[in-house]
Amino acid sequence: MGAGRAIAVLTSGGDAQGMNAAVRATVRVGIYTGAKVYFVHEGYQGLVDGGDNIRQATWESVSMMLQLGGTVIGSARCQDFRSKEGRAKAACNLVKLGITNLCVIGGDGSLTGANEFRNEWSELLQILLKAGKITAEEAKRSSHLNIVGMVGSIDNDFCGTDMTIGTDSALHRIMEVVDAITTTAQSHQRAFILEVMGRHCGYLALVTALACGADWVFIPEMPPDEGWEDHLCRRLTYQRSIGNRLNVIIVAEGALDLHGKPITCDIIKNLVTKKLGFDTRATVLGHVQRGGTPSAFDRILGSRMGVEAVMALLEATPNTPACVVSLSGNMAVRLPLMECVQVTKEVTTAMAEGRFEEAVKLRGKSFENNWNTYKLLAHVTAPDVKSNINIAILNVGAPCAGMNAAVRSAVRIGILQGHNMLAVHDGFDGLANGTIEPMAWGYVGGWTGKGGSDLGTKRSLPASMIEEISLNIAKFNIHALVIIGGFEAFVGGLELVTAREKYEELCIPLVVIPATVSNNVPGSDFSIGADTALNTITTDWLQGLIVYISFCLFLTIKRLKMKTTVKRGLILRNEKCNANYTTDFLFNLYSEEGKGVFDCRKNVLGHMQQGGTPTPFDRNFGTKMGAKAVLWLTDKLKECYRHGRIFANTPDSACVLGMKKRAMIFQPLSDLKEDTDFEHRIPKTQWWLKLRPILKILAKYKISLDTSETATMEHVIKKRGTV
Repeated sequence: MGAGRAIAVLTSGGDAQGMNAAVRATVRVGIYTGAKVYFVHEGYQGLVDGGDNIRQATWESVSMMLQLGGTVIGSARCQDFRSKEGRAKAACNLVKLGITNLCVIGGDGSLTGANEFRNEWSELLQILLKAGKITAEEAKRSSHLNIVGMVGSIDNDFCGTDMTIGTDSALHRIMEVVDAITTTAQSHQRAFILEVMGRHCGYLALVTALACGADWVFIPEMPPDEGWEDHLCRRLTYQRSIGNRLNVIIVAEGALDLHGKPITCDIIKNLVTKKLGFDTRATVLGHVQRGGTPSAFDRILGSRMGVEAVMALLEATPNTPACVVSLSGNMAVRLPLMECVQVTKEVTTAMAEGRFEEAVKLRGKSFENNWNTYKLLAHVTAPDVKSNINIAILNVGAPCAGMNAAVRSAVRIGILQGHNMLAVHDGFDGLANGTIEPMAWGYVGGWTGKGGSDLGTKRSLPASMIEEISLNIAKFNIHALVIIGGFEAFVGGLELVTAREKYEELCIPLVVIPATVSNNVPGSDFSIGADTALNTITTDWLQGLIVYISFCLFLTIKRLKMKTTVKRGLILRNEKCNANYTTDFLFNLYSEEGKGVFDCRKNVLGHMQQGGTPTPFDRNFGTKMGAKAVLWLTDKLKECYRHGRIFANTPDSACVLGMKKRAMIFQPLSDLKEDTDFEHRIPKTQWWLKLRPILKILAKYKISLDTSETATMEHVIKKRGTV
């Protein structure tokens, strides 16, 4: 596909964790297709200067790059590229090397520059021809330039993509600080104000506020109302009055009031200190947010985008507009570059003109959902009128990080809806034994950042204790259930639905929220807890582990002699993948056959993958899932209210809330039975299996790349209007 083609890759603008993963994927997939791939060192400056700044990449040259932060090939601000003379030099350097495909990883400024470069390519060739810098044959061979962009920016400030490369890693750095600050703040009953990056975009601040349960967040897209100073002080005072020992306020560096006046850490600190007398500290994180190793999410995101970028370049024609590879939900999509840039600029214009609601919508569905969830959970007091509805929450199956975040948001949204929220301890066992108690607002305080399950969880299924469960549902007058857990939660929900025929008490709405490190719940591409487990694997184990074995199990022992310059390899094994090829067997095999050539080590992570504090992704995901589940139950209860009581026996009254491709959707449990392999406890269709060919290509297997679902060009302006 790429034979006779040449691709150049450069990083430009501010660095972001995950850029190296994108570079690595671009290089290796480019080479896999038969193309020549070139590094452009030091961004556009290297493109202008040429020489050793543009060097051919090899397979081994991107080895050990995946886990490194920043950008290995460098990035630099370039005034020369802003002039036509500078761009002509850059064009000459590309033409001489036969490069007609350019992959740019950077922010909107870098990508806009790439598009301008492409638009005037023909003119630049004519300038070079007249000056005798290139021949007519070289100009003909390089008659057009293809451009594909990938957005690398920790601010997540580019419209058209849910997440930019580096954003998730920046959130990891921020949450590490927030978690550390929380412990000292509680010790001294302090108020902490934390400034995070985001001069023009409040994404980092907003998601941080959701992920840590902050008392207030200031973002440029939505300035606080007039009189916010008094409102903030009332809010902080109320939190102290109900027993909270600390207050956390998150501020984006570009936060403004309604009059365009900056709201800074110092302004807030002086306000809280003088008006409330609280011991207050302010912390400005700065460039630490750009540092460190990329998260598992950014490594995968960068790799997926790099693969898609190469495909987009090689499939492009002279009439194909410059595109940017974006993430929409769980889908890699291609969007016209300048449409995305246009919408990004419209956000800035909307904020400048005071159209803040529109600015939030222009940011995209992901940003808008985060903002709406934050509004639901913050600055609101419980209603005076109760609904007399009792909603019970239980955790089922193995514990995982993020369960508590889902419980917290479900409880608080329920209370704000006027419901009584009940805690069921120890899963279905607790529902059968009656270990049920009410939960008030403060019951779940501080749960967002806690790992495991504070409610307690067991793997027991309800079928053997249906009668006891139905009696307790009647005894505690439970009107709806929120079941948070893994495959056992799914099967348990099905058993409750089946038992409705015999037990009328079970004719109540229920929702299953997938939460398991195994990510094997039918009806959802992602489960709460899976991201934390992946980060545990990549940071706590792979980061510090050097294993001198081969990349591949199925190649001959000769392959293990490591003839290449890559002097290390890695095998990952699923615990149940094969009864004969056990971890010990593989270890003994490679230890024996590798004597005198390489050493071998083994490590079994085990339950470490279920432990630890949840990642920002799982905190945010759990928070949104919990809120959405209770709001759905509230509407469903109204539908099912008949003759003075709740009666729900239709398939759509018992659903799984899952992330499917681009949206969170509710699917009836009964409809998902056909797509479930109960013997192996997995869905029959699993989206992530399509990543296996990519994994193998990046590890130099000789296989075919599945291009049956290659992304097609979409339009962000049309898409924005239909979301």
